[in-house]
Amino acid sequence: MSAVIRPSLFSPYRWLSPTLFDFWAGQLNPLWTLREPLARLVRREPAGEGAATLVLRCNRHWAGMRAGQHITLGVELEGRVFRRSYSPTALGRRELAITVKAVDGGTISQHLVHHARPGDLFRLDAAFGDFHMPAAAPVLLLAAGSGITPMRSLLREACQRPLAAPVDLFYWERNAAAFQFRDELLALAAATPNMRVHLLTTREGEVPAARIDTHSLAVAGDDTPLAQRHVLACGPDGFVAAARQRLVHQVAGFQAEAFTPPAPLSDADSAGEIALTLARSGRQLKVARGRSLLESLEAQGIKPKHGCRMGICNSCTCDRVSGTTRHLRTGEMQSETAQPVRICVSAPTTDLTLDL
Repeated sequence: MSAVIRPSLFSPYRWLSPTLFDFWAGQLNPLWTLREPLARLVRREPAGEGAATLVLRCNRHWAGMRAGQHITLGVELEGRVFRRSYSPTALGRRELAITVKAVDGGTISQHLVHHARPGDLFRLDAAFGDFHMPAAAPVLLLAAGSGITPMRSLLREACQRPLAAPVDLFYWERNAAAFQFRDELLALAAATPNMRVHLLTTREGEVPAARIDTHSLAVAGDDTPLAQRHVLACGPDGFVAAARQRLVHQVAGFQAEAFTPPAPLSDADSAGEIALTLARSGRQLKVARGRSLLESLEAQGIKPKHGCRMGICNSCTCDRVSGTTRHLRTGEMQSETAQPVRICVSAPTTDLTLDL
């Protein structure tokens, strides 16, 4: 029989509720909580056109992260908590940086880029994601827009030791002013044998750079075959889809993350509607066959739990009772019963019952 472990008589867990402890401890230090991970804004720095980097100091409940992972940041505005996912860079044991690009009409991105002030507090969820650089293998990093943020984290970590194989970063932006971490990336490349940075602008210069679907990925002076490269791609959904279509069957490994929701399917098999049953409530709905389940549910006033909207954090996962879904990024069909479905990146292809 296992023993019951009780807090000691002197432990605050025994005598105080988390809410009460957090209130009084917060009068002394806003980062002091009984259990909740929090971060305080230390400073805000410009990071390319329309973007800013926020340096955060975390409290002792922050469990840390691996390079390339994401976090969900809770931002309180007018009494409401908004949650957004970002790919941070660890600057120290309890210090991290997130870079945010202001989006037209984006309440949270506009606030963080233009109005957040030192001392502001944010809630933190545990880090998530499996984006990683393989060790001792030739690597090709492909980034567009804010897709550079996980690459920065991965490269800073990788360059702390000699690179055993070539690492090339191809980074696309519309113009030179939009590049994030330009000086830092070039300095890393200059100081690190086997690392090269290729900065590409698609709407500037006499000859704008070709996009990912046609740009040559050959590197002068490096004869590493593409078939030996491990590719990591991050950017908008269209960028990631084009990279996957071009490279997934030509390289040694392929990882990709998109920071925008997947586009609805547009082929003939995705037309029309299906019947969606929510098993817990018994509610039956008609939803679009080619649209993500999360978007379809939200359109009908239902608000399932979700986080990143990118298919990474698993917050929106629920079990399939019956029916078939299609992954919006990979096209993979899934029909196993009692298997988890990430509703933010899955569209129904047949009548479907979910454990919701």
